[in-house]
Amino acid sequence: MLKQKNIFITGGGGFIGTVLIESLVEDNHITVYDNFTRNALFRVFPQGHRHLTLIQGDVLDAAALERAMTGADLVVHAAAVAGISATVVSPVNTMRVNMMGTANVLEAALKLDGLERFLDFSTSEVFGSRAYNVDENSRSVTGVTGEARWSYAVSKLAGEHLTAAYHRQYGLPTVTVRPFNIYGPGQLGEGAIHIFIRKALKNEDIQIFGDGSQIRAWCYVDDMVAGLRLALEHPRAVGESFNIGNARAVTTIYGLAQTVCRILGSHSKIVFCEPLSADIELRVPNLGKAKDILGHQAKVDLEEGVLRTAAWYEENYDSLPELPAMFMPPEFLAAGPLPVNVS
Repeated sequence: MLKQKNIFITGGGGFIGTVLIESLVEDNHITVYDNFTRNALFRVFPQGHRHLTLIQGDVLDAAALERAMTGADLVVHAAAVAGISATVVSPVNTMRVNMMGTANVLEAALKLDGLERFLDFSTSEVFGSRAYNVDENSRSVTGVTGEARWSYAVSKLAGEHLTAAYHRQYGLPTVTVRPFNIYGPGQLGEGAIHIFIRKALKNEDIQIFGDGSQIRAWCYVDDMVAGLRLALEHPRAVGESFNIGNARAVTTIYGLAQTVCRILGSHSKIVFCEPLSADIELRVPNLGKAKDILGHQAKVDLEEGVLRTAAWYEENYDSLPELPAMFMPPEFLAAGPLPVNVS
């Protein structure tokens, strides 16, 4: 159990970071370094918390990052430009933040005395467009150069290699996690389950980009956070990478929309639209390594997760920001830069 530790989290204002902080903050001091473009923390801690320090900053500002990290026992690097709409509109910024930002965080961590763990967030997208039963030793593949979708995957893969290099060359106690389609209460911005649920609760049309045959494995956020905590605590995690997900909760995007409508008794119409970018056809993880080394296994199946998530959205619906631009008609994207949702 992590207790009385100084934990530094970049990107802690995001969805997964916020849930992780909720699980740690009573027993530890958490410093969040984030630009707070998305601020899920505000919903959870509107009055702050005695163990929580918020620093507004940019991971591209190496000097500010190093100052803010002073005294950390553990570093969690979750800051990144993510989401297909942001990547399509701003691929240069995506790659700068995800590659150069990771380099800055690693370099600052290297200067700490007695660092116990450095946890880097990667992505399941490093496995490319067709990834079935992929384990940590499976070949990483990306798409055609110049296709904006792959800017994100390439930048996160570069971060993985750099994190591993800091472990090999400098002995930094690193561990990398690859989340597979995380969802749950409090998720805002992009994310199919969250969008489908919000639409279904209002009986509004549910848009599917492409033909809906894309296959995903969906992982409830509490299971993800349980894996993160094990990666931060388990002595055998150092120097390793882990897939974190739920290989039991597998369905097509169309099947997911149908499931959400059935569970919620919704009359939403499912509408098929042209894809916005290259898509992932198949993404299902092999989770044997996380089970064997960390003892981690997802517990929440898809129907239970959808019910838990829908209950939160129904309770909080009136206070939620508008849905992200990616789920608006494609011609909207051609009109200019995307608005920023602060959530």
